[in-house]
Amino acid sequence: MNYLHRKILYIAGAFILALSCTCAAAQSNKEYLFNDSHFHLTNYVQKGTDIHKYLEIMGDKVGRSTLFGIPLQQTWSYENSGDYAPTYYLETDAPLYYYSFTDAFIAKAYESLSKEQQARLDPMITGFNPADMYAVDHIRRVLELFPGVFTGIGEFTIHKEFVSSKVAGDVASLTDPALDRILDFAGKVGLVVILHSDIDMPFSKPGKEPIFLKQMKELLARHPKTTIIWAHTGLGRVVHPAEDQAIAEPKVERNPRHLEYIEGMIKDPKLSHVYFDISWDEVAKYAVATPEATKNTAGMFDRHPDRFLFGTDVVAPSDQAAQLRVYNLWDPVFALTKSATKEKIMKANYERLFDAARKKVRAWEKANVKAAKN
Repeated sequence: MNYLHRKILYIAGAFILALSCTCAAAQSNKEYLFNDSHFHLTNYVQKGTDIHKYLEIMGDKVGRSTLFGIPLQQTWSYENSGDYAPTYYLETDAPLYYYSFTDAFIAKAYESLSKEQQARLDPMITGFNPADMYAVDHIRRVLELFPGVFTGIGEFTIHKEFVSSKVAGDVASLTDPALDRILDFAGKVGLVVILHSDIDMPFSKPGKEPIFLKQMKELLARHPKTTIIWAHTGLGRVVHPAEDQAIAEPKVERNPRHLEYIEGMIKDPKLSHVYFDISWDEVAKYAVATPEATKNTAGMFDRHPDRFLFGTDVVAPSDQAAQLRVYNLWDPVFALTKSATKEKIMKANYERLFDAARKKVRAWEKANVKAAKN
């Protein structure tokens, strides 16, 4: 056998091996239950799950996952809580402040993994103040210091029940030019954005359009080249869907339902770059609160299966049960949808958006960052 024949056989063998690995990976991915578009490795005092432990938790249930901490640090004020060390923002009256080191922590944790392990994770930049015009400089600096690591920015917060008022410094706003600078830069780089901003004030009165809806739509429309995921579809622990207010006060004329607001945004061609994550158990509870809510949610998913992503919003879990619990809460809804709809929301939409972002960000780094990693 001459050299040419050996070379041909070698190439053919390598191709078959690569093809078999690809098929195996594809088959393996089909066996995963979901990709997690919203996951916090650390909590409000920057403690959490070891990243190697998290990969074990993902196991054969979670295919891929975003990876971010929490950009806010809870102050332990001895004058407020004494010897009690709060780990959550509801456990003290002391303020929160932005903790930029979270990005370096996430990057170093990610870099400690093998390439195969890294492929399952999409780290996100969160440690910036969205009310600071210099926030863009922080994001760029992180990309320059850790090329080859990050896929997007977020989850970061503008309006959030019980949180926004506790943050030290300027109040974040959907109309702040600092936020426009952030979204504009994200679009140029290709970073996926996960933005938390409540659609309404807590305990707002029924009968009116949600307070922040108009500002949110105007903000999103200003950045058509940026892929933006609106976390939790704007809902929260006490920021209820409009129909809940009508049920609580039946004598008050009903607001258009929350689903109608979201579907209106989906149908708006100016917002075709906007997606919605359905993360957090607090969001799932609204979708399954009544048979009507479950049916209406399933119907919207079937009509627009490309615009939603599943996530858990689990914070620093100790085991797999925490993620699976949120996943299982949606069973009544997906029992009513098409199987293709569930596949897109649970897996395919994540892969489409984050794969595209990886490619764009790596290309930007190659063009703008010296010695960018492959």
